[in-house]
Amino acid sequence: MTDRLHRFLFENADVRGEVVQLDESFTAITRRTDHEPAVDRLIGEGLAAVALLAATLKSACDLTLQLQADGPLRLLLVQAGSDGSLRAMARTGDRVPADVPIDEQAVQGTLAITIDPEKDGERYQGVVDLRGGSLGAALEHYFSESEQLPTRVWLSAREGHAAGMLIQRLPASDAADGDADAWARADQLAATITGPELRELAPGEVIRRLFHEEDIRLFDPMPFRFRCRCSRERVAAMLEGLGEAEMRETLEAEGRVEVHCDFCNEPYRFDAVDIEAMFTDPASRSPDSRQSH
Repeated sequence: MTDRLHRFLFENADVRGEVVQLDESFTAITRRTDHEPAVDRLIGEGLAAVALLAATLKSACDLTLQLQADGPLRLLLVQAGSDGSLRAMARTGDRVPADVPIDEQAVQGTLAITIDPEKDGERYQGVVDLRGGSLGAALEHYFSESEQLPTRVWLSAREGHAAGMLIQRLPASDAADGDADAWARADQLAATITGPELRELAPGEVIRRLFHEEDIRLFDPMPFRFRCRCSRERVAAMLEGLGEAEMRETLEAEGRVEVHCDFCNEPYRFDAVDIEAMFTDPASRSPDSRQSH
């Protein structure tokens, strides 16, 4: 597993940062779909974004980034779990142009960040419009509006390589009184990073090249991986919710009911026996089977 997020902290200064690379997860997700390169790049940037955002959370949460628009890109949905799992999906209308500002790819789009605590705590959602020409700029706007923390974000994805970097100015503390220029210096140094460097250099090398004159504390890397949460049981529950009449109509027309997961494209097929069992009174089923007698 090569997908890792590296966190770092400026000693004696209220500045923290993260660098992430997600080549394996990005490749595992995009090879299951047939999107054009411009959409794949947005998926890669979204994966890097949720990994960076998830690493800033103090408690175990699921984090979802959702971009909705009128088109050509209609939907980008990317999720990160506190266990390091990642998944993503996209839906398009017309062809999504490459190398144009994101507000031309996702016309009249909005960006929502949703945080769902795994245990105690309230669900949180922040919504901002797209601005600044990129997903990274939209995330900076989100932090400015929702967190009131000065934050810079760089995202890059190309040909199986997805990466991102975040630096953030934390609320002032007594320990940082002697280095009032740390944030301005960190911002200026980080701004020299290029997309190819972010994708191709190891995260530790990125941090060393940018901040080699700073006193930096490095933390243990955080692993990420692609993992979809779909299952036959969840799909069956969804089909039951659609109702018996609709399932039987589909069965009569198609000979079976087939559903593909939007995230991993895994096919789930249900034949006449499966549908019969799905809508039969459980009391008439055998104890160890969904099939009816």
